[in-house]
Amino acid sequence: MGRDLASMECVPCRGGVHQLDRAEIESYLADLGHERRVVDDHHLEKEFRFADFTQALAYTNRVGELAERIGHHPDIYLAWGKVRLTVWTHKIDGLNEADFVFAAKADRAFEDPVG
Repeated sequence: MGRDLASMECVPCRGGVHQLDRAEIESYLADLGHERRVVDDHHLEKEFRFADFTQALAYTNRVGELAERIGHHPDIYLAWGKVRLTVWTHKIDGLNEADFVFAAKADRAFEDPVG
């Protein structure tokens, strides 16, 4: 892996930046190092599994707090034992670096629930 995306600052897009092309997406995906779906070169999706609803809700709250703190907001689907995150930059209607940084931070929140 190259870049440590989870340690990078997530700078949400205010517009005026380019959407990543397929080669750039693949490069960031390799750095992300976790299973994640890229849908139509437009957004990232990942489903996280939990033992019960309480744990899934706790993760949802951690991701929500992270999103508010850094100003980058995913779509969050919560169900019994699972959370699905869908991430993209709304201002450009596609993916840029901030989406991969946020995804890495969300992965870290899953791996280290107290950190």
